[in-house]
Amino acid sequence: MKKVRFFHSIQFKFVMIYVLLILIAMQIIGIYFVKELETSLKSNFEDSLSKRISLLVYNIEQEMSRDPKEYADGKTPAGEITTIIRDFVTDEILEVRVIDKNKNVIATSDINQDIVGKKTSEEMVLRALVGLNYDNYFIDKDSGQRVRVMTLPINENNFSDKPIGAIYIVASMEEVFAQMQIINKIFATGTILSMVITAALGIFIARTITRPMSDMRKQAIELANGNFSRKVKVYGEDEIGQLAVTFNYLTDKLDEAQATTEGERRKLASVIAHMIEGVIATNRYGQVILINNPALEMLDVSRETLTNISITKLLNIEDTHTFESILDEQESLILDSGTEERPVILRVSFSVIQKESGLIDGVIAVLYDITEQEKIEQERREFVANVSHELRTPLTTMRSYLEALADGAWKDDEIAPQFLNVTQTETERMIRLVNDLLQLSKLDRTEYRINKDFVNFTVFFDKIIDRFEMTKSQHVSFVRNIPKEALFVEIDTDKITQVLDNIISNALKYSPEGGKVTFTIDKLSSDIQIRIKDEGVGIPKESVNKIFDRFYRVDKARTRKLGGTGLGLAIAKEMILAHGGDIWAQSVEGQGTTVFFTIPYNPEQEDEWE
Repeated sequence: MKKVRFFHSIQFKFVMIYVLLILIAMQIIGIYFVKELETSLKSNFEDSLSKRISLLVYNIEQEMSRDPKEYADGKTPAGEITTIIRDFVTDEILEVRVIDKNKNVIATSDINQDIVGKKTSEEMVLRALVGLNYDNYFIDKDSGQRVRVMTLPINENNFSDKPIGAIYIVASMEEVFAQMQIINKIFATGTILSMVITAALGIFIARTITRPMSDMRKQAIELANGNFSRKVKVYGEDEIGQLAVTFNYLTDKLDEAQATTEGERRKLASVIAHMIEGVIATNRYGQVILINNPALEMLDVSRETLTNISITKLLNIEDTHTFESILDEQESLILDSGTEERPVILRVSFSVIQKESGLIDGVIAVLYDITEQEKIEQERREFVANVSHELRTPLTTMRSYLEALADGAWKDDEIAPQFLNVTQTETERMIRLVNDLLQLSKLDRTEYRINKDFVNFTVFFDKIIDRFEMTKSQHVSFVRNIPKEALFVEIDTDKITQVLDNIISNALKYSPEGGKVTFTIDKLSSDIQIRIKDEGVGIPKESVNKIFDRFYRVDKARTRKLGGTGLGLAIAKEMILAHGGDIWAQSVEGQGTTVFFTIPYNPEQEDEWE
């Protein structure tokens, strides 16, 4: 999981909000406090200045109202007024001028006395001479100080409204603003200290919240990774502490649920893995998410090739089906997924996985290998067809001849015996066919048993060959490659005799005039191998492995002509397999056929019989 940056963290946001709240509160308080303080300082300054100016105006009025004759020792009104002005001037009062009613400056506190005796034309002074006060604030261009400029009329004896002069006063406001600046610095310093302390407290408080949350975040990551042993540390008994306790309780419950789910999953996985049938599971999009080993073997695919593969592609039904059609139809499919060398026929049954809400969450496909069942069914159909055909042919022939006899052919002394002979031959052929079928039926039953005896096979084999050599009608020579030593084997002589009769009879049937049949016994480590080779027409390569199947004939017309039922080699195969041996054939078309079969052979038992 991506780590949270500091500037995106709750801790930073919490501290910033906390500091901003304090800053806003301090600013609101500071603005109100400074405004009120500034108003108060200005008011006090103005009150103090007004009282002093009133006193100054009164003194100057008195001097200007006196008779000049009253002055002695060379004193003059202008001199006295100048003395009063100079006594009035302080650090706050920058300049004081006194103007008479003729607009002449009679006294000033300025060092530059050049303006004394000169007329003034300033508007504010002229307004005072007509009895109007003037009061305003300016910034002095020369000094850059904030000053208060006032002009007041001087009335006669201070009891009449008749101005006898005017007074011009310039007062500095810098002391007031200097005090305000000091107070602002103090307030700013206090604000900064408050913010630092607030930030420190905010970090501490934020960490008491974010530390448990960070611990819970780590716990959530561990839970996602399947680690249920870790616990969240409980820092207190407040709401966050209760949340931590609840988180630990949730961890325990998830651990129990995970253990239960894992146990069920293992059981299900074990069941699926050991199922004979193949199982495929998909997600809601039709992609394969689970497949067991039998399904891999049936479909002949590897698990590495199944990444993000759809079930329709896996089953190779993309051209005929879609995942949606499978969901809608849910019908079983028969698939031929094998090759000529490895035929595989599968039946696939589908079952939809559906949630309680009705949403489809995927599909379960179960694969059944029905290759053997299909093979058996095909063999059954072929068996029924072959038996029907084999019985119908002689019955049709018999019916034809019997109908001819019924129509009067029995009266003909030449034709009747011939027709009866054909009917008898076909009857015997049907009897042989039925007997062979009964024998195969017995061999197919599990309760079928053979009666074995220890026999010297070389002597036994020679006697059978002698019997055929004495009764053969064709000009065929026999060649014997049989060892002189005794080879004792445990066999059912009747069954092995029938096996040899069937094989030798076929060799004689298909051997040409003047050909030869070779009989060979090979002594192997745990078997004896019998070979019977003819020089007949041979068998095509594609048919060699099929001649032991029931009713299989390479040349059906010729076989029927020679009286075969197509079951002789099939019976021989069943009997050899019942003895624990094996049987097969090798052939080259046009050069003859060799039939091999083996019988278990134990030399130690042979020593005991000797």
